[in-house]
Amino acid sequence: MREDLLNRTVSEKLRAGRPVCAAWAQLGSNVSAEIFAEAGFDALIIDMEHGPWDMQNTLAAMQACKGTGCAPFVRVPWNDMVWCKRALDLGAAGVHVPYVSTREEAERAVRFCKYPTAGGVRGIAGSQRAVRYGLRKAEYYAGADRDIIVMVAIESPEGVANIAEIAAVEGVDGIFIGPSDLSTTMGHLADPSQPDVQEAIAKIEREAKAQGKFLGTIAPDWAGAKKLYDKGYSLVYFMSDTTTLSAAAHSAVEAFRQDCAED
Repeated sequence: MREDLLNRTVSEKLRAGRPVCAAWAQLGSNVSAEIFAEAGFDALIIDMEHGPWDMQNTLAAMQACKGTGCAPFVRVPWNDMVWCKRALDLGAAGVHVPYVSTREEAERAVRFCKYPTAGGVRGIAGSQRAVRYGLRKAEYYAGADRDIIVMVAIESPEGVANIAEIAAVEGVDGIFIGPSDLSTTMGHLADPSQPDVQEAIAKIEREAKAQGKFLGTIAPDWAGAKKLYDKGYSLVYFMSDTTTLSAAAHSAVEAFRQDCAED
C-alpha cells in the first residue's frame, strides 16, 4: 500500500481543532529531522526563515519524514509566491507564512498556496517531488488545495489590530502567534510576559477561535506546551534541534563541573 502524498490525518486534526505535536527543525540537518520524525512527532516545521536551510537539505528533511506519519511543514522565509511554490513542490504538507499583518497579505498567502482552479496563483508542474516525479500527478492535483495547511503568523501590532479581518480570510486554516517577534515589535525585546503583549495575544486567540481557525505557537518545553493545549491551541512547537540540544548539553556540562570540579 502506497503512502498518501499528503498527510490528511494531520490536516484534518488541525481543522477540527484537535491537538497536534510539532518540533522545529532549525539545524539544516536531515538527521535531526529524521530523529524527530522517528520519535513520533505529528509535524516537523522546517524553518527556512531563520535556519540554514536550502532547497536540497529541505528535500532531504522531507525524505527523512517519509513513512513515519510525520507531516513536513515549512516556515518559508517570507510571504512570497516563489518560496511558497518551491516548498509545496518539494512536498510540504503545510506552509507557515511569517509576519502577516493585513487581510490583503493573508489573501496573498492563500493564493500563493492554491492552484488557479481554486483562485490561486501557484504554478503547476508534473515532474517535482510532490507528484512523485510525475507518477501520481492526478492524485496530488485532486487533493492539494484541499489538504495543504496554510497558517499565517501574527507578529506585529498591525497584525493584532487587523486580526479579525485576517482570521476571516477563506483558505487561512490557522493563526500562529509569534510571541518573541510580537513582543519586540510592541517595544519589549523578546519579552512576551509584558501585560500589553499578553492582552494582544488574548485578542488574537479570541478572534481566531471566533472564525474557526486553529491556533499555533511555540513553547520551550512540554510543561509550557501542555498549558497552551489546555487553552485550546492545536499546534505547539515545543522541541527544537537547536535550543533543546543546547539546553541539554549545557545542563550536562554544568552537572559535570559541579560533581567533578577540581579542588
